[in-house]
Amino acid sequence: MLPELHSILNLLEGGFGRLRVLVVGDIMLDRYILGDVDRISPEAPVPVLRHVQRYERPGGAANVAMNLAGLGCKAYLAGFWGTDGEQAELEKLLQTAGVDMLGVVSGSLPTISKTRIVGRNQQLLRLDIESRDAVPPIEEQRLTERAVDLTAKVHAVVLSDYAKGALTAALCEHVIRAARTAGIPVLADPKTPDFSKYSGATTVCPNLGELAAATGVASRRTDELLAAGRELLAERDFQFLTVTMGEKGIALIGRDGAVFQSPARAREVFDVSGAGDTVIATLAAGLAGGLRMRTAVELANVAAGIVVGKVGTVPIAQHELIAALTPSSGLNADEKLLDFERAKLRVAEWRASGETIVFTNGCFDLLHVGHIALLEECRRFGSKLVLGLNSDASVCRLKGPSRPIVGERERARVMAALAAVDVVVLFDEDTPLELIRALRPDVLVKGGDYTVETVVGHEEVIGAGGRVEIVPTFEDFSTSNIVKKLQGE
Repeated sequence: MLPELHSILNLLEGGFGRLRVLVVGDIMLDRYILGDVDRISPEAPVPVLRHVQRYERPGGAANVAMNLAGLGCKAYLAGFWGTDGEQAELEKLLQTAGVDMLGVVSGSLPTISKTRIVGRNQQLLRLDIESRDAVPPIEEQRLTERAVDLTAKVHAVVLSDYAKGALTAALCEHVIRAARTAGIPVLADPKTPDFSKYSGATTVCPNLGELAAATGVASRRTDELLAAGRELLAERDFQFLTVTMGEKGIALIGRDGAVFQSPARAREVFDVSGAGDTVIATLAAGLAGGLRMRTAVELANVAAGIVVGKVGTVPIAQHELIAALTPSSGLNADEKLLDFERAKLRVAEWRASGETIVFTNGCFDLLHVGHIALLEECRRFGSKLVLGLNSDASVCRLKGPSRPIVGERERARVMAALAAVDVVVLFDEDTPLELIRALRPDVLVKGGDYTVETVVGHEEVIGAGGRVEIVPTFEDFSTSNIVKKLQGE
């Protein structure tokens, strides 16, 4: 379980939406051509790929921006692209994701693209389109001006360097100075052995190979390599060095010399393309949201473990992180109390992860053994239980002016403390019909003398392929009977 889980979930479930993060760097288009290979060409000793599918994804700095957008942040992108078909495809993808492209300069060079030819999940060939010509000085100046202007409007900056020419030493110097003046973190992902152009950054995030190139220490000598990396902190005025180490996880080196290591969290690795982009995007979002560096590293490690389980350059999605962080056994009561919109999001994430969603509802005014029996029965029908709880106004309309005895906040807190319950969500209507329609549970459970046809929401649940379960209630156990006994009736 991650430290500061409550703070992380608050960020993921709404807090990231208020954050603005700028990504400056080399913008690319990643194109994938997928197919089947079952013979060798008679023309030359090469495999013949029978085309099945083609798709495009933003790559490089654009993929970092896509990861930030996937986390819920407002992502700003600055870099170069051309005026060609690749640019049009890339712009459409970024626009759909909500990435702001005002910082992008339409230059005289072609849009960088990488086309990967893949047969049965095996990459056969990569075709790169890019110019070796230098970017004209007027275009460099225009990008620097736009990047510095945007730095004043955001909560964090990422320098995504793929050594394609966008991040010159002068541009990095101006952006880092502007970020430090604004008091916001700036993170650099290096692709060159000279880290000097990132001097003053909050953290630089190399992998083992990149750190080996920068220090001259072989990547297989991990301890010596991290020790050499520690010397870069003072030399380049970094606050941290964040080293991605593949199957060994992520190492965080601080100015005090301490090394914190977060172990890898991937269950199965299919493709590491774009994993570094996911790490730095998640780190930037976490730091912008106020997380401690170690906590942000742990969160980034979880995100990396998710994306390497996918094929191709695929950004992280907010719901995937929440699903990975919210097993019901790890949540305290406060973390189970969700409003209507957050409950929908949580249920969608569970469903995407293959969970079976159970729903029941009630007033639960005075908790008794009948309630406990109902909830225990609910757990038999699925893996996640959502409890719809009548608000005080709703209870009053249904039960009379003397009810509820216990207020909605207290009732919700008590119900959320039960191990059988995964989410509690209040509703103000007389019935939970709108909540059921929104959540679309797989199983709808009611207790008492109901029949399937008399349960509110049965048509919606059954129509969507779910089912309704009726469980028996304990005789003589109800809140109304308890109240009568207390009143001496």
